[in-house]
Amino acid sequence: MIKSLKGQFILSIFVAIAFVYSTFLNIDFTVDERISPVRILFFFIMILSVFNAGLLTEKYIKTRKKK
Repeated sequence: MIKSLKGQFILSIFVAIAFVYSTFLNIDFTVDERISPVRILFFFIMILSVFNAGLLTEKYIKTRKKK
C-alpha cells in the first residue's frame, strides 16, 4: 500500500484512466448483442474509480494549500 498522499493521488488517476479506457474500448454500438454482466461490472468500477480519484484530488489540493 502506498502511504504518501501524492503516490495515492497519482495511482488513483492512473487507475481511473485505465478503467475509462478499457470500458470505452469494449463498447459495442450494436443493439442485437446481449449485455454482458462483466461489462456492467466494469462500468460501475469505472464510475467508482473516477469518483475515488476526484476525492483524492480534493484531499491532495487541500493539503497542498495548507503548506
